[in-house]
Amino acid sequence: MDILGALKLAPSPPALAGAAPPATPARSSVHFHLANAGAAALVAASLLVADPSLAFIGGGPYGKQVTRGQDLTGKDFSGQTLVKQDFKTSILRQANFKGANLLGASFFDADLTSSADLSEADLRGADFSLANLSKANLTNANLEGALVTGNTSFKGANITGADFTDVPLRDDQREYLCKIADGLNSTTGNATKETLFCS
Repeated sequence: MDILGALKLAPSPPALAGAAPPATPARSSVHFHLANAGAAALVAASLLVADPSLAFIGGGPYGKQVTRGQDLTGKDFSGQTLVKQDFKTSILRQANFKGANLLGASFFDADLTSSADLSEADLRGADFSLANLSKANLTNANLEGALVTGNTSFKGANITGADFTDVPLRDDQREYLCKIADGLNSTTGNATKETLFCS
């Protein structure tokens, strides 16, 4: 139901027959309409506070779930096509993205700790700026061209077979990942250590 459309705004009061026109009719009418507009704005604002999903409509063209700024702990997204899906600032602990198509998805400042499963996921061009991937499973994930800046953390992550081709890592991130890098990506055939330029 369109609540705003159903909101009845009172009309301007009619002029009395034979009565002298008010001294400032235009000003009075403007004040009256502004008061009605203010009431409508308050109703709209209260709806957004009452139902956060109306304020946050996440999701890309292939996924219409509300996924931005949400607690999605333990949710199962495995095998789904979620191209350009917006998971910004979401809590994704233990979420399952195994084999999902997350091309260009945003995980900006997202919490992917506690064994979030991104194994075999297509993460090309995904945004992991400020994301926490501590203890996440990135086995055989393809992160080619993914954005990793700020304080993105990979502490304790499983990166066996992950492809980091063209991922702009800081020196300390690269040094840490090279210590735990192993395996070949099952899709691209690239060795994880080679994609990280490990010495």
